[in-house]
Amino acid sequence: MGSRGEVPAVNKRIAIVLVFSGVLFLAARPGTRAQVARADHVDVRDFGAAGDGRTDDTAAFQKALDAAGRSGGGVVHAPRGNYFFSGHLDVPDAVCLAGAWESVPAHNGLRDPGLPKPTDDGTTFLVTEGAGREDGPAFITLHTNSTLKGVVLYYPGQNAEDVPKAFPWAVAMRGKNPAVLAVEMLNPYNGIDATQNERHLIRDVHGQPLRRGVLVDAVYDIGRIENVHFNPWWSVSPKLFQWQMANGEAFIFGRSDWQYVLNTFCFGYGIGYRFVRSRAGVCNGNFLGIGADDCHTALVVDECAPYGLLITNGEFVSFHGPDPTMVDVRGTNSGSVRFVNGAFWGPCNQIARIAGTGTVGFSDCTFVEWGGREGTRPAIRAEAGTLLVRGCEFRQDRPQIELGEDVARAVISGNILSGPERIANRSKGKVEIAMNVGK
Repeated sequence: MGSRGEVPAVNKRIAIVLVFSGVLFLAARPGTRAQVARADHVDVRDFGAAGDGRTDDTAAFQKALDAAGRSGGGVVHAPRGNYFFSGHLDVPDAVCLAGAWESVPAHNGLRDPGLPKPTDDGTTFLVTEGAGREDGPAFITLHTNSTLKGVVLYYPGQNAEDVPKAFPWAVAMRGKNPAVLAVEMLNPYNGIDATQNERHLIRDVHGQPLRRGVLVDAVYDIGRIENVHFNPWWSVSPKLFQWQMANGEAFIFGRSDWQYVLNTFCFGYGIGYRFVRSRAGVCNGNFLGIGADDCHTALVVDECAPYGLLITNGEFVSFHGPDPTMVDVRGTNSGSVRFVNGAFWGPCNQIARIAGTGTVGFSDCTFVEWGGREGTRPAIRAEAGTLLVRGCEFRQDRPQIELGEDVARAVISGNILSGPERIANRSKGKVEIAMNVGK
């Protein structure tokens, strides 16, 4: 036991504990949230948001976001509920608009009865502004150091059985270091406009954007896209899905200086990945573990930077459409495209169609099916430019490569063939074909 002189100190500690417990009790009492909330966290319901799926919550959300912005930043929390929006939102610098989800959810119950549907659980944003046009403001615009996290974006005005209705972008990323994390974009017409920013981060985003998934352009410092998965969870009805496969583009890259893309996937688009020249310029970057399944053309290069697109561990499948093709490098390209350790399968017409004045290389890749219905088309048809094919495996006994007259240079060596070598060389340039092993 302590001495009598220690009792006041003990009593003081007890008093402190009681006072602290009283604060916790007050924090737990209904109606005390606003008084004890952390200064850098606000709740949209304290600003009048209803979350009942009917009341327009646009103004309440914007008040909460503006309040957080005026205080220097923080988290604007949207707890579980269905929030209806007739307008759009602007997320100020250093503000995070966060829902209930810590990991991106899935809501394919509209397609598959018995599974979760949007509005069943978590935080769902019901987006309605801009129906019938693409040129309006994005539903959510992010700025420097602002974030959208843990919500479901759902467009109740879209008809799962019909051609999709146009809408503006769901999210626009501006400024420096904007981020979209753990967001389900279930059925937007246009997904994420990641242009005019630096160092964007798009991570753990799933859904079915109908016309465009992610657009990257005018990015002059490294942008990152990770674990993004576009799949037809909302609808595979014939009319809508055929439109999406004819018109949809999952990932589009204009000017981006060292774009990093990791573990991304898309299914059921006209073009899976597209690289274009915009007014700002062209793309170069590192693309690792990317995939495109059942796209009319898995990857299209209209133009890219001379220092190249580095595409490693890719998986590409094309077997529908007017001319199913895995890779289409067009006559406008003058840059460098390199595929390493990629897998190409599906009964396509050709693995790759190559034109332009740039360089296209395939190294340690596996080509499984090609040739069209007659089985006479080559896996790789180069019309122009420079071609490198080294250490690859051709798994069908069909023509492997065709070099057109305008091919300037080619090295085709060390490949494994499933039949005799069938490499047609009509090039007027310099070509080396050596050490290919067939059966």
